[in-house]
Amino acid sequence: MKRLTGKIAAERIRMAQVPRAPEGIIERIRAIGCDSSMISDAMDHFGIAGTLPASLYRPTIAGAAIVGTATTVRNQMSSAVLTPHERAQTNRNGMAEMEAHNQATEGDILVIDGVEGLSNMGGISSMIAKRHGITGAIVKGGIRDVGHSREIGFPFWSTEISPMTGKWRVDTVEINGPVELHGVGIRPGDIIVADDTGVCVIPPERADELVSFAEEQHALEVLRIKAIAEGVHVADLPGKAKK
Repeated sequence: MKRLTGKIAAERIRMAQVPRAPEGIIERIRAIGCDSSMISDAMDHFGIAGTLPASLYRPTIAGAAIVGTATTVRNQMSSAVLTPHERAQTNRNGMAEMEAHNQATEGDILVIDGVEGLSNMGGISSMIAKRHGITGAIVKGGIRDVGHSREIGFPFWSTEISPMTGKWRVDTVEINGPVELHGVGIRPGDIIVADDTGVCVIPPERADELVSFAEEQHALEVLRIKAIAEGVHVADLPGKAKK
């Protein structure tokens, strides 16, 4: 059973049981290298929107490539009467992504619809997330303690990096509800694929057909790479996979 940290935290949780990815899908995506370009091409083939570029959501660990089910967090700027200074002095932390760590299942990816200009998650939080089995985080807004998260091997894809904490400035308003990151809607339970090139969001109900197409393209690419390495002329490279 998931452990709640208090009444307020419990009230913020929109969905207690997040849908899981279809059986075997996560492993199949890992087998093709968690390749966001390959997944994006498959999404185009089926008319599915849902990509975020690494030029905007910049990875903190080069070469990291992850896939998992989304656990979502939505933050907003605090409307509290107290100033950040007053909240800091009285230890009134409005962020609750720690509760998302408690709600997550091993292998999940944290997706934070956060606040710009400050940190929505830091080093201690990433350490706790990793202990709970979360494999990484996608954050609209800032993060901090990047050296710490790199040291423990916890990758972020974020739009900003800032030393300014959100603890006294931000309130978490919902956990495991729908979020939107730069026009891409993400539901708890959606499948997230992220690498050096960017982030893709796969609806689980379309995952099997999409991954099957990506596997065909991956097999074709393996043949093309082998042919190029062997000096085959571009006109003689293996053709397109059957559709």
